[in-house]
Amino acid sequence: MRGRQEKSQSFAQLHGKGNKVRLCPLWASTAAVLKELIRGRGEEERVFLGRSARAMTRFGVHNVVTRCARKARDNHPGLRNKRIGPHTIRHTTATHLLRAGVDINTIRAWLGHASIDTTNIYAESDLQMKARALGMCEGVSSRRRRWRDNPDLLQFLAQL
Repeated sequence: MRGRQEKSQSFAQLHGKGNKVRLCPLWASTAAVLKELIRGRGEEERVFLGRSARAMTRFGVHNVVTRCARKARDNHPGLRNKRIGPHTIRHTTATHLLRAGVDINTIRAWLGHASIDTTNIYAESDLQMKARALGMCEGVSSRRRRWRDNPDLLQFLAQL
């Protein structure tokens, strides 16, 4: 990952599976922390380095995430039976973006999916969003008037 800034927007350049490159915008507060982390480094140097001072590999990222998850389990017992890795962060991010109202195609681009079909899994699997949508319909009256209860209609039909 490399951090760069164009005009006023800071972003991270991520190299993913299949050597795909993605640019992801950063919050100003995140950019400030990263700038402090890389102070004194050259423009082409990576932000996150492994033990050998070379670019962190995906295995290194997995190691860091799982190690932090193990520490988090001490304070959050609900995490004890969960397997947490980098993909968990991707899935959680996609779900939060979807809940925030971000359109599915933007989420597809964010995750680096080639096909929208892959991203649609997130839209289909979010039970909380489905429950919220159902709740939005509660205000609609479910009591319908039956045709038999309408004397004007019955009188009209009797004259036919």
